[in-house]
Amino acid sequence: MRSFLKIFLAALVALIVFAIAFILVIAGIIGSATSSSSKLSVGSSGVLVLDLSQSFAEQAKSNPLNNLFDNPNGDVPGLYDVVRMIRYAKSDSSIKGIYIKAGDNGNGYAGSEELRQALIDFKKSKKFIIAYGSVIPERAYYVANVADKIYCNPVGGVEWDGFAIDLMFVKGLLDKLEIQPEIFYAGKFKSATEPLRATQMTDANRLQTTVWMNDIYSNLLMRTADARHTDTATLHQLANTGAVQTANDAVKYNLVDGLRYDDQVRSEMLKKLGREEKDDINFISFGKYAKAVDYQKDGDGGKIDIIYAQGDIVDGKGDKDEIGSDDYIKLIRKARLDNDVDAIVFRVNSPGGSAMASEAIWREITLAKKVKPVVVSMGDYAASGGYYISCAADSVFADETTITGSIGVFSVLANLKDFFNDKLGITFDGVKTATYADLGSMSRPLTDQEKRFVQGSVDSIYQTFTSRVADGRKRDTVYIDSIAQGRVWIGKRAIGVGLVDRTGSLQDAVDCAARMAKLTDYRTREYPEQKSWLEQLADQSFMSQSKEDALVKEIGQQQYDIFLKAKQLSTIVNIPQARLPFEMRMN
Repeated sequence: MRSFLKIFLAALVALIVFAIAFILVIAGIIGSATSSSSKLSVGSSGVLVLDLSQSFAEQAKSNPLNNLFDNPNGDVPGLYDVVRMIRYAKSDSSIKGIYIKAGDNGNGYAGSEELRQALIDFKKSKKFIIAYGSVIPERAYYVANVADKIYCNPVGGVEWDGFAIDLMFVKGLLDKLEIQPEIFYAGKFKSATEPLRATQMTDANRLQTTVWMNDIYSNLLMRTADARHTDTATLHQLANTGAVQTANDAVKYNLVDGLRYDDQVRSEMLKKLGREEKDDINFISFGKYAKAVDYQKDGDGGKIDIIYAQGDIVDGKGDKDEIGSDDYIKLIRKARLDNDVDAIVFRVNSPGGSAMASEAIWREITLAKKVKPVVVSMGDYAASGGYYISCAADSVFADETTITGSIGVFSVLANLKDFFNDKLGITFDGVKTATYADLGSMSRPLTDQEKRFVQGSVDSIYQTFTSRVADGRKRDTVYIDSIAQGRVWIGKRAIGVGLVDRTGSLQDAVDCAARMAKLTDYRTREYPEQKSWLEQLADQSFMSQSKEDALVKEIGQQQYDIFLKAKQLSTIVNIPQARLPFEMRMN
Protein backbone atom coordinates (compact mmCIF):
# COMPACT_ATOMS: atom_id res chain seq x y z
CA MET A 1 0.00 0.00 0.00
CA ARG A 2 2.82 2.38 0.95
CA SER A 3 4.54 1.61 -2.36
CA PHE A 4 1.34 2.33 -4.25
CA LEU A 5 0.91 5.71 -2.50
CA LYS A 6 4.50 6.67 -3.30
CA ILE A 7 4.00 5.87 -6.97
CA PHE A 8 0.62 7.63 -7.03
CA LEU A 9 1.96 10.79 -5.39
CA ALA A 10 4.99 10.86 -7.68
CA ALA A 11 2.76 10.54 -10.72
CA LEU A 12 0.45 13.24 -9.37
CA VAL A 13 3.36 15.63 -8.80
CA ALA A 14 4.68 14.91 -12.32
CA LEU A 15 1.23 15.58 -13.78
CA ILE A 16 0.95 18.89 -11.90
CA VAL A 17 4.44 19.95 -13.04
CA PHE A 18 3.57 19.02 -16.65
CA ALA A 19 0.29 20.96 -16.45
CA ILE A 20 2.06 24.05 -15.09
CA ALA A 21 4.73 23.78 -17.81
CA PHE A 22 2.06 23.40 -20.47
CA ILE A 23 0.22 26.47 -19.20
CA LEU A 24 3.47 28.45 -19.21
CA VAL A 25 4.21 27.34 -22.78
CA ILE A 26 0.74 28.38 -23.95
CA ALA A 27 1.08 31.66 -22.08
CA GLY A 28 4.41 32.19 -23.78
CA ILE A 29 2.88 31.58 -27.19
CA ILE A 30 -0.02 33.91 -26.46
CA GLY A 31 2.30 36.57 -25.06
CA SER A 32 4.60 36.30 -28.02
CA ALA A 33 1.72 36.32 -30.48
CA THR A 34 0.01 39.31 -28.88
CA SER A 35 3.28 41.20 -28.67
CA SER A 36 3.97 40.63 -32.38
CA SER A 37 2.10 43.82 -33.14
CA SER A 38 4.96 45.79 -31.58
CA LYS A 39 7.67 46.37 -34.15
CA LEU A 40 11.09 44.80 -33.85
CA SER A 41 14.21 46.91 -34.14
CA VAL A 42 16.61 46.16 -36.98
CA GLY A 43 19.36 48.30 -35.52
CA SER A 44 21.74 50.36 -37.62
CA SER A 45 23.93 49.59 -40.61
CA GLY A 46 21.75 46.64 -41.56
CA VAL A 47 22.27 44.39 -44.55
CA LEU A 48 19.18 42.68 -45.94
CA VAL A 49 19.76 39.03 -46.82
CA LEU A 50 17.96 37.77 -49.91
CA ASP A 51 18.31 34.00 -49.75
CA LEU A 52 17.24 32.85 -53.19
CA SER A 53 17.02 29.23 -52.06
CA GLN A 54 13.83 30.21 -50.26
CA SER A 55 10.68 29.76 -52.30
CA PHE A 56 8.62 32.93 -51.98
CA ALA A 57 5.01 31.87 -52.45
CA GLU A 58 2.31 34.38 -53.28
CA GLN A 59 1.52 34.78 -49.58
CA ALA A 60 3.71 34.55 -46.50
CA LYS A 61 4.35 31.16 -44.91
CA SER A 62 4.58 31.31 -41.16
CA ASN A 63 5.27 28.66 -38.57
CA PRO A 64 3.31 29.23 -35.34
CA LEU A 65 6.13 27.66 -33.34
CA ASN A 66 8.37 30.59 -34.28
CA ASN A 67 6.34 32.69 -31.83
CA LEU A 68 7.15 30.28 -29.04
CA PHE A 69 10.87 30.32 -29.71
CA ASP A 70 10.98 34.03 -30.54
CA ASN A 71 12.37 33.37 -34.00
CA PRO A 72 11.44 36.28 -36.31
CA ASN A 73 13.76 34.90 -38.99
CA GLY A 74 11.81 31.66 -39.35
CA ASP A 75 8.85 32.97 -41.36
CA VAL A 76 9.07 33.33 -45.15
CA PRO A 77 7.32 36.41 -46.59
CA GLY A 78 5.32 36.30 -49.80
CA LEU A 79 6.84 37.41 -53.10
CA TYR A 80 4.94 40.72 -53.16
CA ASP A 81 6.01 41.31 -49.55
CA VAL A 82 9.68 40.90 -50.51
CA VAL A 83 9.31 43.21 -53.51
CA ARG A 84 7.69 45.91 -51.36
CA MET A 85 10.31 45.52 -48.64
CA ILE A 86 13.11 45.99 -51.16
CA ARG A 87 11.38 49.13 -52.34
CA TYR A 88 10.99 50.31 -48.73
CA ALA A 89 14.63 49.56 -47.93
CA LYS A 90 15.69 51.86 -50.76
CA SER A 91 14.92 54.86 -48.54
CA ASP A 92 15.40 53.21 -45.13
CA SER A 93 18.49 54.77 -43.53
CA SER A 94 19.00 51.70 -41.33
CA ILE A 95 19.61 49.52 -44.41
CA LYS A 96 22.97 49.98 -46.11
CA GLY A 97 22.85 47.21 -48.67
CA ILE A 98 21.58 43.82 -49.79
CA TYR A 99 23.43 40.51 -49.71
CA ILE A 100 22.15 37.93 -52.23
CA LYS A 101 22.78 34.29 -51.34
CA ALA A 102 22.88 32.74 -54.79
CA GLY A 103 23.59 29.07 -54.16
CA ASP A 104 20.14 28.09 -55.41
CA ASN A 105 16.83 29.60 -56.48
CA GLY A 106 13.52 28.16 -55.31
CA ASN A 107 11.48 30.57 -57.44
CA GLY A 108 10.22 30.43 -61.01
CA TYR A 109 11.47 32.76 -63.72
CA ALA A 110 8.47 35.09 -63.55
CA GLY A 111 8.83 35.44 -59.78
CA SER A 112 12.58 35.87 -60.21
CA GLU A 113 11.95 38.66 -62.70
CA GLU A 114 9.89 40.56 -60.12
CA LEU A 115 12.71 40.19 -57.60
CA ARG A 116 15.21 41.26 -60.24
CA GLN A 117 13.31 44.42 -61.17
CA ALA A 118 12.95 45.36 -57.49
CA LEU A 119 16.71 45.00 -57.03
CA ILE A 120 17.44 47.13 -60.11
CA ASP A 121 15.23 49.84 -58.64
CA PHE A 122 17.01 49.50 -55.28
CA LYS A 123 20.35 50.23 -56.96
CA LYS A 124 19.17 53.78 -57.66
CA SER A 125 19.70 54.45 -53.94
CA LYS A 126 23.47 53.93 -54.46
CA LYS A 127 23.41 51.34 -51.67
CA PHE A 128 25.44 48.23 -52.39
CA ILE A 129 24.26 44.83 -53.61
CA ILE A 130 26.69 41.93 -53.33
CA ALA A 131 25.88 38.40 -54.52
CA TYR A 132 27.71 35.22 -53.58
CA GLY A 133 27.34 31.51 -54.08
CA SER A 134 29.67 28.53 -53.96
CA VAL A 135 28.15 27.15 -57.16
CA ILE A 136 25.64 29.46 -58.82
CA PRO A 137 22.97 27.77 -60.99
CA GLU A 138 21.51 29.68 -63.95
CA ARG A 139 18.16 30.28 -62.24
CA ALA A 140 19.94 31.99 -59.32
CA TYR A 141 22.36 33.77 -61.62
CA TYR A 142 19.37 35.30 -63.42
CA VAL A 143 18.65 37.35 -60.28
CA ALA A 144 22.18 37.65 -58.85
CA ASN A 145 23.76 39.22 -61.91
CA VAL A 146 22.11 42.57 -61.12
CA ALA A 147 24.46 42.93 -58.15
CA ASP A 148 27.25 45.50 -58.09
CA LYS A 149 29.60 42.60 -57.48
CA ILE A 150 28.95 38.90 -57.93
CA TYR A 151 31.39 36.34 -56.57
CA CYS A 152 31.68 32.57 -56.46
CA ASN A 153 33.85 30.20 -54.45
CA PRO A 154 37.35 29.55 -55.90
CA VAL A 155 36.56 25.85 -56.18
CA GLY A 156 32.94 26.45 -57.17
CA GLY A 157 31.70 28.15 -60.30
CA VAL A 158 28.71 29.19 -62.38
CA GLU A 159 26.49 26.67 -64.15
CA TRP A 160 26.28 28.01 -67.68
CA ASP A 161 25.09 25.25 -69.98
CA GLY A 162 21.64 26.26 -71.22
CA PHE A 163 18.27 24.73 -70.42
CA ALA A 164 16.93 21.21 -70.75
CA ILE A 165 13.68 19.57 -69.77
CA ASP A 166 13.18 15.86 -69.13
CA LEU A 167 9.66 14.49 -69.24
CA MET A 168 8.66 11.15 -67.72
CA PHE A 169 6.45 8.80 -69.73
CA VAL A 170 4.73 5.86 -68.04
CA LYS A 171 2.95 4.22 -70.99
CA GLY A 172 5.48 1.37 -71.03
CA LEU A 173 4.89 0.72 -67.33
CA LEU A 174 1.12 0.73 -67.81
CA ASP A 175 1.47 -1.70 -70.73
CA LYS A 176 3.49 -4.10 -68.57
CA LEU A 177 0.83 -3.87 -65.85
CA GLU A 178 -1.95 -4.31 -68.44
CA ILE A 179 -3.55 -1.02 -67.38
CA GLN A 180 -5.35 0.75 -70.21
CA PRO A 181 -5.99 4.46 -69.61
CA GLU A 182 -8.89 5.71 -71.74
CA ILE A 183 -7.97 9.23 -72.77
CA PHE A 184 -10.02 12.01 -74.32
CA TYR A 185 -8.81 15.52 -75.12
CA ALA A 186 -9.58 18.64 -77.14
CA GLY A 187 -6.67 20.56 -78.63
CA LYS A 188 -3.77 19.10 -80.59
CA PHE A 189 -1.26 20.77 -78.24
CA LYS A 190 -3.05 19.54 -75.12
CA SER A 191 -0.32 17.12 -74.11
CA ALA A 192 -1.10 16.64 -70.44
CA THR A 193 -2.05 13.03 -71.13
CA GLU A 194 1.07 12.21 -73.17
CA PRO A 195 2.80 10.40 -70.28
CA LEU A 196 -0.09 7.92 -70.33
CA ARG A 197 -0.53 7.47 -74.08
CA ALA A 198 2.95 7.90 -75.60
CA THR A 199 6.57 6.96 -74.95
CA GLN A 200 7.99 10.26 -76.18
CA MET A 201 6.88 13.80 -76.95
CA THR A 202 4.48 14.32 -79.80
CA ASP A 203 5.57 16.68 -82.59
CA ALA A 204 3.08 19.31 -81.42
CA ASN A 205 4.31 19.21 -77.85
CA ARG A 206 7.96 19.25 -78.94
CA LEU A 207 7.24 22.37 -80.99
CA GLN A 208 5.50 24.30 -78.23
CA THR A 209 8.02 23.25 -75.58
CA THR A 210 10.93 24.27 -77.81
CA VAL A 211 9.38 27.70 -78.39
CA TRP A 212 8.59 28.60 -74.78
CA MET A 213 11.83 27.18 -73.39
CA ASN A 214 13.91 29.07 -75.95
CA ASP A 215 11.96 32.23 -75.10
CA ILE A 216 12.88 31.92 -71.42
CA TYR A 217 16.47 31.09 -72.36
CA SER A 218 16.64 34.15 -74.63
CA ASN A 219 15.35 36.24 -71.74
CA LEU A 220 18.20 34.93 -69.56
CA LEU A 221 20.74 35.78 -72.27
CA MET A 222 19.37 39.29 -72.79
CA ARG A 223 19.20 40.08 -69.08
CA THR A 224 22.72 38.76 -68.55
CA ALA A 225 24.13 40.60 -71.57
CA ASP A 226 22.72 43.84 -70.24
CA ALA A 227 24.00 43.25 -66.70
CA ARG A 228 27.48 42.02 -67.69
CA HIS A 229 28.00 44.39 -70.65
CA THR A 230 28.38 41.71 -73.29
CA ASP A 231 26.20 40.28 -76.08
CA THR A 232 23.79 37.37 -76.29
CA ALA A 233 25.69 35.63 -79.10
CA THR A 234 28.81 35.39 -76.94
CA LEU A 235 26.84 34.09 -73.97
CA HIS A 236 25.08 31.47 -76.08
CA GLN A 237 28.41 30.37 -77.53
CA LEU A 238 29.80 29.88 -74.01
CA ALA A 239 26.90 27.56 -73.18
CA ASN A 240 26.98 25.80 -76.52
CA THR A 241 30.69 24.96 -76.29
CA GLY A 242 30.72 24.14 -72.59
CA ALA A 243 33.37 26.80 -72.08
CA VAL A 244 32.46 27.54 -68.44
CA GLN A 245 33.62 24.54 -66.43
CA THR A 246 35.51 26.07 -63.50
CA ALA A 247 35.38 29.12 -61.28
CA ASN A 248 38.34 30.56 -63.20
CA ASP A 249 36.35 30.18 -66.42
CA ALA A 250 33.51 32.19 -64.85
CA VAL A 251 35.98 35.00 -64.14
CA LYS A 252 37.66 34.69 -67.54
CA TYR A 253 34.38 35.11 -69.39
CA ASN A 254 33.13 37.89 -67.09
CA LEU A 255 30.24 36.00 -65.56
CA VAL A 256 31.49 36.88 -62.07
CA ASP A 257 33.67 39.69 -60.72
CA GLY A 258 36.02 37.51 -58.74
CA LEU A 259 36.60 34.42 -56.65
CA ARG A 260 36.05 34.73 -52.93
CA TYR A 261 35.56 32.63 -49.85
CA ASP A 262 32.71 33.50 -47.52
CA ASP A 263 34.99 35.34 -45.06
CA GLN A 264 36.42 37.47 -47.87
CA VAL A 265 32.95 38.52 -48.99
CA ARG A 266 32.13 39.47 -45.41
CA SER A 267 35.34 41.49 -45.18
CA GLU A 268 34.36 43.45 -48.27
CA MET A 269 30.93 44.21 -46.82
CA LEU A 270 32.52 45.35 -43.53
CA LYS A 271 34.63 47.84 -45.47
CA LYS A 272 31.56 49.18 -47.24
CA LEU A 273 29.88 49.54 -43.84
CA GLY A 274 32.90 51.33 -42.40
CA ARG A 275 33.39 48.62 -39.79
CA GLU A 276 36.45 46.77 -38.56
CA GLU A 277 37.29 43.17 -39.37
CA LYS A 278 36.42 42.01 -35.87
CA ASP A 279 32.90 43.47 -36.03
CA ASP A 280 29.79 41.46 -36.80
CA ILE A 281 27.58 42.33 -39.74
CA ASN A 282 23.99 43.17 -38.89
CA PHE A 283 22.39 40.71 -41.32
CA ILE A 284 18.60 41.04 -41.46
CA SER A 285 16.35 38.39 -42.98
CA PHE A 286 13.22 39.46 -44.81
CA GLY A 287 11.23 37.54 -42.20
CA LYS A 288 12.60 39.81 -39.49
CA TYR A 289 12.39 42.95 -41.64
CA ALA A 290 8.70 42.28 -42.27
CA LYS A 291 8.07 42.50 -38.53
CA ALA A 292 10.12 45.67 -38.16
CA VAL A 293 8.86 48.09 -40.82
CA ASP A 294 5.57 49.30 -42.30
CA TYR A 295 6.33 48.43 -45.91
CA GLN A 296 2.73 47.99 -47.09
CA LYS A 297 1.00 50.92 -48.73
CA ASP A 298 -1.79 51.99 -46.42
CA GLY A 299 -3.21 55.29 -47.58
CA ASP A 300 -6.37 57.08 -46.53
CA GLY A 301 -8.14 56.85 -49.88
CA GLY A 302 -9.92 53.97 -51.57
CA LYS A 303 -9.53 50.27 -50.98
CA ILE A 304 -8.14 47.63 -53.33
CA ASP A 305 -8.56 43.94 -52.52
CA ILE A 306 -5.75 41.64 -53.66
CA ILE A 307 -6.93 38.04 -53.94
CA TYR A 308 -4.17 35.45 -54.32
CA ALA A 309 -5.01 32.27 -56.21
CA GLN A 310 -2.09 29.85 -56.07
CA GLY A 311 -2.01 26.12 -56.80
CA ASP A 312 -4.23 23.55 -58.50
CA ILE A 313 -7.85 24.47 -59.13
CA VAL A 314 -10.16 22.00 -57.40
CA ASP A 315 -13.86 21.58 -56.77
CA GLY A 316 -15.26 22.44 -53.35
CA LYS A 317 -13.02 23.56 -50.52
CA GLY A 318 -9.35 23.48 -51.30
CA ASP A 319 -6.51 22.27 -49.12
CA LYS A 320 -3.24 24.08 -48.58
CA ASP A 321 -1.86 25.51 -51.83
CA GLU A 322 -5.06 24.76 -53.75
CA ILE A 323 -7.69 27.01 -55.30
CA GLY A 324 -10.97 25.59 -54.04
CA SER A 325 -13.94 26.86 -56.03
CA ASP A 326 -16.14 27.25 -52.93
CA ASP A 327 -13.48 29.29 -51.12
CA TYR A 328 -12.76 31.63 -54.03
CA ILE A 329 -16.39 32.17 -54.94
CA LYS A 330 -16.87 33.50 -51.40
CA LEU A 331 -13.76 35.69 -51.54
CA ILE A 332 -14.61 37.28 -54.89
CA ARG A 333 -18.28 37.68 -53.97
CA LYS A 334 -17.36 39.38 -50.70
CA ALA A 335 -15.16 41.88 -52.55
CA ARG A 336 -17.86 42.44 -55.17
CA LEU A 337 -20.59 43.17 -52.63
CA ASP A 338 -18.44 45.33 -50.36
CA ASN A 339 -19.12 48.94 -51.34
CA ASP A 340 -15.92 50.02 -49.63
CA VAL A 341 -13.85 48.00 -52.11
CA ASP A 342 -13.10 50.10 -55.20
CA ALA A 343 -11.18 47.54 -57.27
CA ILE A 344 -10.03 43.92 -57.25
CA VAL A 345 -6.61 42.60 -58.22
CA PHE A 346 -6.68 38.86 -58.86
CA ARG A 347 -3.19 37.35 -58.63
CA VAL A 348 -3.17 33.99 -60.42
CA ASN A 349 -0.34 31.49 -60.12
CA SER A 350 -1.86 28.21 -61.25
CA PRO A 351 -1.27 25.46 -63.82
CA GLY A 352 -5.03 24.81 -63.88
CA GLY A 353 -7.14 21.90 -62.71
CA SER A 354 -10.84 21.13 -62.62
CA ALA A 355 -12.75 22.61 -65.58
CA MET A 356 -15.97 22.85 -63.55
CA ALA A 357 -14.24 24.67 -60.67
CA SER A 358 -12.63 27.04 -63.19
CA GLU A 359 -16.04 27.82 -64.67
CA ALA A 360 -17.46 28.59 -61.21
CA ILE A 361 -14.65 31.03 -60.42
CA TRP A 362 -14.89 32.60 -63.90
CA ARG A 363 -18.57 33.31 -63.21
CA GLU A 364 -17.76 35.28 -60.05
CA ILE A 365 -15.09 37.29 -61.86
CA THR A 366 -17.58 38.28 -64.58
CA LEU A 367 -20.09 39.40 -61.97
CA ALA A 368 -17.45 41.41 -60.11
CA LYS A 369 -16.30 43.12 -63.31
CA LYS A 370 -19.80 44.54 -63.82
CA VAL A 371 -19.59 46.65 -60.66
CA LYS A 372 -15.89 47.49 -60.22
CA PRO A 373 -12.53 47.16 -62.01
CA VAL A 374 -10.96 43.70 -61.97
CA VAL A 375 -7.29 43.38 -62.94
CA VAL A 376 -5.44 40.06 -63.22
CA SER A 377 -1.76 39.70 -62.44
CA MET A 378 -0.18 36.43 -63.59
CA GLY A 379 2.69 34.79 -61.71
CA ASP A 380 4.87 31.93 -62.92
CA TYR A 381 1.80 30.15 -64.31
CA ALA A 382 -1.67 31.16 -65.36
CA ALA A 383 -2.36 28.37 -67.79
CA SER A 384 -5.34 26.25 -68.82
CA GLY A 385 -7.73 26.54 -65.85
CA GLY A 386 -5.44 29.29 -64.58
CA TYR A 387 -6.15 31.21 -67.78
CA TYR A 388 -9.85 30.28 -67.63
CA ILE A 389 -10.23 32.16 -64.33
CA SER A 390 -8.18 35.10 -65.68
CA CYS A 391 -9.65 35.79 -69.11
CA ALA A 392 -12.71 37.78 -68.02
CA ALA A 393 -10.75 40.54 -66.26
CA ASP A 394 -10.76 44.16 -67.47
CA SER A 395 -7.00 44.03 -67.87
CA VAL A 396 -4.49 41.17 -67.75
CA PHE A 397 -0.83 41.57 -66.75
CA ALA A 398 1.82 38.87 -67.10
CA ASP A 399 5.56 38.71 -66.61
CA GLU A 400 7.55 38.16 -69.78
CA THR A 401 8.28 34.57 -68.75
CA THR A 402 4.85 33.68 -67.38
CA ILE A 403 3.57 30.35 -68.75
CA THR A 404 0.00 30.95 -69.91
CA GLY A 405 -2.56 29.88 -72.52
CA SER A 406 -2.92 26.08 -72.73
CA ILE A 407 -6.58 26.55 -73.60
CA GLY A 408 -7.73 22.96 -73.84
CA VAL A 409 -9.45 20.14 -71.96
CA PHE A 410 -8.79 16.49 -71.26
CA SER A 411 -10.36 13.62 -69.36
CA VAL A 412 -8.85 10.32 -68.25
CA LEU A 413 -10.62 7.12 -67.27
CA ALA A 414 -8.93 3.88 -66.29
CA ASN A 415 -9.65 0.33 -67.45
CA LEU A 416 -8.06 -2.00 -64.87
CA LYS A 417 -9.84 -5.18 -65.94
CA ASP A 418 -6.77 -7.01 -67.31
CA PHE A 419 -4.60 -5.80 -64.46
CA PHE A 420 -6.98 -7.19 -61.85
CA ASN A 421 -7.68 -10.39 -63.75
CA ASP A 422 -4.19 -11.33 -64.96
CA LYS A 423 -1.93 -9.78 -62.34
CA LEU A 424 -4.00 -10.11 -59.17
CA GLY A 425 -6.51 -12.83 -59.98
CA ILE A 426 -9.42 -10.55 -59.12
CA THR A 427 -12.66 -10.60 -61.11
CA PHE A 428 -15.77 -8.43 -61.00
CA ASP A 429 -19.47 -9.02 -61.52
CA GLY A 430 -22.63 -7.10 -60.72
CA VAL A 431 -26.04 -5.87 -61.84
CA LYS A 432 -27.35 -2.51 -63.07
CA THR A 433 -30.71 -0.91 -63.79
CA ALA A 434 -29.74 0.96 -66.97
CA THR A 435 -27.31 0.51 -69.85
CA TYR A 436 -24.84 3.20 -68.80
CA ALA A 437 -25.22 3.07 -65.02
CA ASP A 438 -21.64 1.83 -64.60
CA LEU A 439 -20.05 4.17 -67.15
CA GLY A 440 -16.53 4.93 -65.93
CA SER A 441 -16.15 1.76 -63.92
CA MET A 442 -12.51 0.64 -63.72
CA SER A 443 -13.58 -3.01 -63.98
CA ARG A 444 -14.27 -2.92 -67.72
CA PRO A 445 -13.38 -0.98 -70.91
CA LEU A 446 -15.68 1.68 -72.32
CA THR A 447 -17.97 0.77 -75.19
CA ASP A 448 -17.76 2.76 -78.43
CA GLN A 449 -20.93 4.66 -77.52
CA GLU A 450 -19.56 5.52 -74.07
CA LYS A 451 -16.36 6.81 -75.67
CA ARG A 452 -18.48 9.08 -77.85
CA PHE A 453 -20.28 10.35 -74.73
CA VAL A 454 -17.03 11.21 -72.94
CA GLN A 455 -15.41 12.81 -75.99
CA GLY A 456 -18.59 14.80 -76.57
CA SER A 457 -18.41 16.11 -73.00
CA VAL A 458 -14.76 17.12 -73.43
CA ASP A 459 -15.52 18.87 -76.73
CA SER A 460 -18.44 20.72 -75.14
CA ILE A 461 -16.27 21.97 -72.27
CA TYR A 462 -13.59 23.06 -74.76
CA GLN A 463 -16.17 25.04 -76.74
CA THR A 464 -17.38 26.69 -73.54
CA PHE A 465 -13.78 27.47 -72.56
CA THR A 466 -12.98 29.10 -75.91
CA SER A 467 -16.22 31.09 -75.84
CA ARG A 468 -15.34 32.41 -72.36
CA VAL A 469 -11.96 33.52 -73.67
CA ALA A 470 -13.52 35.06 -76.79
CA ASP A 471 -15.97 37.07 -74.67
CA GLY A 472 -13.31 38.22 -72.23
CA ARG A 473 -10.73 39.12 -74.87
CA LYS A 474 -13.33 40.56 -77.31
CA ARG A 475 -12.33 38.22 -80.14
CA ASP A 476 -14.32 35.76 -82.19
CA THR A 477 -14.26 32.09 -81.25
CA VAL A 478 -12.72 31.04 -84.57
CA TYR A 479 -9.64 33.13 -83.86
CA ILE A 480 -9.43 31.95 -80.24
CA ASP A 481 -9.66 28.34 -81.40
CA SER A 482 -6.75 28.97 -83.76
CA ILE A 483 -4.46 30.10 -80.91
CA ALA A 484 -5.94 27.70 -78.35
CA GLN A 485 -5.77 23.96 -79.08
CA GLY A 486 -4.04 23.54 -75.73
CA ARG A 487 -0.98 25.52 -76.85
CA VAL A 488 1.27 27.03 -74.20
CA TRP A 489 2.33 30.66 -74.66
CA ILE A 490 4.96 32.64 -72.80
CA GLY A 491 3.90 36.04 -71.44
CA LYS A 492 5.51 38.29 -74.03
CA ARG A 493 4.17 36.15 -76.90
CA ALA A 494 0.72 36.02 -75.29
CA ILE A 495 0.48 39.79 -75.81
CA GLY A 496 1.00 39.35 -79.54
CA VAL A 497 -1.83 36.81 -79.84
CA GLY A 498 -4.19 38.84 -77.63
CA LEU A 499 -4.34 36.65 -74.52
CA VAL A 500 -2.55 39.22 -72.32
CA ASP A 501 -2.73 43.03 -72.35
CA ARG A 502 0.73 43.97 -71.11
CA THR A 503 3.76 42.74 -69.22
CA GLY A 504 4.23 43.92 -65.68
CA SER A 505 4.49 42.96 -62.03
CA LEU A 506 1.82 42.62 -59.39
CA GLN A 507 2.58 46.22 -58.38
CA ASP A 508 1.91 47.32 -61.96
CA ALA A 509 -1.45 45.55 -61.80
CA VAL A 510 -2.31 47.26 -58.50
CA ASP A 511 -1.37 50.65 -59.97
CA CYS A 512 -3.58 49.91 -63.00
CA ALA A 513 -6.51 49.00 -60.75
CA ALA A 514 -6.05 52.26 -58.85
CA ARG A 515 -6.12 54.25 -62.10
CA MET A 516 -9.22 52.43 -63.33
CA ALA A 517 -10.97 53.17 -60.03
CA LYS A 518 -9.75 56.79 -60.22
CA LEU A 519 -7.89 56.50 -56.91
CA THR A 520 -5.00 58.84 -56.18
CA ASP A 521 -4.50 57.31 -52.76
CA TYR A 522 -5.44 53.83 -51.62
CA ARG A 523 -4.95 51.02 -49.14
CA THR A 524 -4.75 47.33 -49.95
CA ARG A 525 -6.14 44.28 -48.19
CA GLU A 526 -4.96 40.79 -49.04
CA TYR A 527 -6.93 37.54 -49.19
CA PRO A 528 -7.17 34.73 -48.22
CA GLU A 529 -6.51 36.19 -44.78
CA GLN A 530 -3.62 34.73 -42.85
CA LYS A 531 -4.60 32.33 -40.10
CA SER A 532 -3.83 33.09 -36.47
CA TRP A 533 -1.13 31.09 -34.69
CA LEU A 534 -3.81 29.06 -32.90
CA GLU A 535 -5.62 28.26 -36.15
CA GLN A 536 -2.34 27.22 -37.73
CA LEU A 537 -1.53 24.89 -34.85
CA ALA A 538 -4.96 23.30 -35.18
CA ASP A 539 -4.74 23.13 -38.96
CA GLN A 540 -3.96 19.71 -40.34
CA SER A 541 -2.09 21.34 -43.24
CA PHE A 542 0.54 22.52 -40.75
CA MET A 543 1.29 18.91 -39.84
CA SER A 544 1.08 17.94 -43.52
CA GLN A 545 3.71 20.53 -44.37
CA SER A 546 6.01 19.15 -41.70
CA LYS A 547 5.57 15.63 -43.09
CA GLU A 548 6.15 16.90 -46.61
CA ASP A 549 9.38 18.65 -45.59
CA ALA A 550 10.58 15.50 -43.86
CA LEU A 551 9.79 13.34 -46.89
CA VAL A 552 11.61 15.69 -49.28
CA LYS A 553 14.63 15.63 -46.99
CA GLU A 554 14.57 11.84 -46.85
CA ILE A 555 14.07 10.92 -50.53
CA GLY A 556 15.13 14.07 -52.37
CA GLN A 557 13.18 16.64 -54.40
CA GLN A 558 13.28 14.75 -57.71
CA GLN A 559 11.88 11.53 -56.23
CA TYR A 560 9.27 13.53 -54.33
CA ASP A 561 8.20 15.21 -57.60
CA ILE A 562 7.65 11.76 -59.14
CA PHE A 563 5.54 10.79 -56.13
CA LEU A 564 3.46 13.96 -56.49
CA LYS A 565 2.96 13.30 -60.20
CA ALA A 566 1.66 9.80 -59.49
CA LYS A 567 -0.60 11.17 -56.76
CA GLN A 568 -1.90 13.87 -59.10
CA LEU A 569 -2.75 11.32 -61.79
CA SER A 570 -4.88 9.43 -59.28
CA THR A 571 -6.95 12.55 -58.55
CA ILE A 572 -7.83 13.51 -62.12
CA VAL A 573 -9.52 10.27 -63.17
CA ASN A 574 -13.14 10.84 -64.32
CA ILE A 575 -12.92 14.64 -63.80
CA PRO A 576 -12.54 16.85 -66.94
CA GLN A 577 -9.37 18.86 -66.53
CA ALA A 578 -8.09 22.17 -67.86
CA ARG A 579 -4.47 21.72 -66.82
CA LEU A 580 -0.96 22.38 -68.10
CA PRO A 581 0.75 19.64 -70.14
CA PHE A 582 3.54 18.98 -67.66
CA GLU A 583 5.22 20.43 -64.61
CA MET A 584 7.58 22.92 -66.26
CA ARG A 585 10.78 22.05 -64.40
CA MET A 586 13.94 22.90 -66.31
CA ASN A 587 17.50 21.80 -65.55
